[in-house]
Amino acid sequence: MRVLITEDDDILRLALDASLRGAGFAVDTVIDLPEADEALSVNGYDCAVFDRMLPAGDSLRYVAGRRRAGWDVPVLFLTARDAVSDRIDGLAWGDDYLVKPFAAAELVARVGSLCRRGDTGRAPVLRHGDIELDVGRHEARRAGRILTLTVKEFKVLERLLAAGGEPVRRAELIAVAWDELVPPTSNVLDVLIAQLRRKLGTPPVLHTVRGVGHLLR
Repeated sequence: MRVLITEDDDILRLALDASLRGAGFAVDTVIDLPEADEALSVNGYDCAVFDRMLPAGDSLRYVAGRRRAGWDVPVLFLTARDAVSDRIDGLAWGDDYLVKPFAAAELVARVGSLCRRGDTGRAPVLRHGDIELDVGRHEARRAGRILTLTVKEFKVLERLLAAGGEPVRRAELIAVAWDELVPPTSNVLDVLIAQLRRKLGTPPVLHTVRGVGHLLR
């Protein structure tokens, strides 16, 4: 599960990052809303955690705007504002609301619950032509033949299948498989794509869109 944390307090941001990573989540952290907007435009997330009051303003307004545009990633608000009206406003646009101070274990439990909630609508089997990916069983096939994929290859193929034939940017594919630790200029994705293309066999189905990324066609 991949989580975005938007928190401007350095100590709290590092603590949240450590707690969620320790529980097995992939975590991206940003300081303010412009960075969050950029991360959300590049990566897919199972849950987003927002501090309410950020340098750029109230994250509630930002989330409300995205919700009106059809964004459906589960959101957890963190805040020191504990009035009933604040809670009502937060739950009107978010999915959960946690008042500071809080226990790290409670945050991890709430984020896990939100990730599972957002996961219920995902198709357990993704298909494109004769390629089939069973997400639940972690199995991949082409024309009925089992493909032996590494964890990273499986993640990249899953993202490409979910795109429905549309190109997926390099930065997003790198983030899916390697978290945020690998720079977009690294050649690790090129190596993985070459291996995945070989395993998928013929006729060729995995293609490169120069200057953009990769797609299945």
